[in-house]
Amino acid sequence: MKKNVQLINFIKYASMNVLGMISLSCYILADTFFISKGLGTYGLAALNLAIPIYSFVHGSGLMVGMGGATKFAIAKGKEDLEEGRKVFTNSFVMAVVIAFAFFVLGIGLSQKITEVMGADENIFAMTNTYMKTILMFSPAFMINNLLQCFVRNDGDPRLSMIAMISGSMSNIVLDYVFIFPLDMGMFGAVIATCIAPIISIMILLIHFISKKNSLKFCRSSVNVMRIKNNFSLGIPSLVTEISSGVVIIVFNMITMKIAGNVGVAAYGVIANISIVVISIYTGIAQGSQPLLSGCYGRGERQEMRAILRYAIIAMIGVSIIVYIIMLTFAEPVVGIFNSENDCMLSSIAVTGLKLYFIAVLFVGFNIIISVYFTSMEKALPAQAVSIIRGLILIVPMALLMSGI
Repeated sequence: MKKNVQLINFIKYASMNVLGMISLSCYILADTFFISKGLGTYGLAALNLAIPIYSFVHGSGLMVGMGGATKFAIAKGKEDLEEGRKVFTNSFVMAVVIAFAFFVLGIGLSQKITEVMGADENIFAMTNTYMKTILMFSPAFMINNLLQCFVRNDGDPRLSMIAMISGSMSNIVLDYVFIFPLDMGMFGAVIATCIAPIISIMILLIHFISKKNSLKFCRSSVNVMRIKNNFSLGIPSLVTEISSGVVIIVFNMITMKIAGNVGVAAYGVIANISIVVISIYTGIAQGSQPLLSGCYGRGERQEMRAILRYAIIAMIGVSIIVYIIMLTFAEPVVGIFNSENDCMLSSIAVTGLKLYFIAVLFVGFNIIISVYFTSMEKALPAQAVSIIRGLILIVPMALLMSGI
């Protein structure tokens, strides 16, 4: 009987979070689609050079949110709400501090960052516009990520899903309106993306007036040890996002030398589709996390193993479906983003999709195992899995294999 309850809870949390994460990943995918239609190959190349900045902001928000929300769920499982509220208060303060640092970078250093990313004269202005605007709206992205994690861990995955989907849908609508009828170009695309988390936050605030709510700010001095523990549990989420950004930067530099802006645009198509696929795995993992942390807080180890098994089975099923789709429909998928019918872009992207997505099963396994360790406060193995997969292996291999 208890096994059936755990399966039902897993399906509820994981399905809602997968839907929400897919919609969240569509922030950038929508930009990719509409920019490809409105601004062509140069627009795609500019977007791909700017995306790592979004990954850094998004990853920082998840670091604070996932780390803090995991501690909150464990405290709630132990029926220690006072500690949970202190964790929430400290996490919110740290999110604001980090967001302010990103905001300052946006005001003062966006052009320098654009130069470092390798933008040439053809795409410099568009790349800088996207980066600067994302950095200046970083408080909205970070508070949204924080509230998403805490609301889900406070027993309201449905509201979290509704908020993510609503934000994404608004982004898609506004992308179209700003880029085409209003002819706002790259600024239109990025401002649509930046309005989306504000809409999501407004929906999440409903949780604070609901009967389910356990989240309250409390009088709590900033506790260095509590912040350190929160960060250590959130680092795997940060590494997952930052590694995506770092990998995109490295691949952009390699591809720019080999095939110029067209090559960068082609890789941008692959990278943005992979963001959506990774969001499904992240959705399964983060949907499992409140259940895992709750079981851990109550000392229910057998139930934790059952939830992990459900997550891995779901991940394997998704991986098989994704690779069949990419193997069978690579050309039509690339065609959606190739508005200028560029033969070189199509050739690179189609071949790349078929090769790139061979790894999906292993990526999914890494993400789920990392969150499993995080859920029971085992920060070191969670960090090791994320760092080795995301940075230590892939960057040297990319440089070596491209040279060969």
